[in-house]
Amino acid sequence: MAQAFSIRHWVEQALHRQCLTPDIEQGINLELARLGYLPIGDEEALELLMSEMDAGRIRLVPKG
Repeated sequence: MAQAFSIRHWVEQALHRQCLTPDIEQGINLELARLGYLPIGDEEALELLMSEMDAGRIRLVPKG
C-alpha cells in the first residue's frame, strides 16, 4: 500500500531538488484528490512553490 504524504512534503521535495518533477506533481495531485480539500498549511506551501517557480528558482521538468 502506498504511503500518503502531505502536500507540504511534496513541496519540500520540489524546493530541495529545485525542480518540479512529474512524480512530485502527481504526488501533489493525488493528495489533493484524496483529501478533497486544501488545508491552510498546504495552501501556503503551494503558494510558496508557485512563487518560487514564477521567480525562476524552481524549474519544471517535463514528462519524459
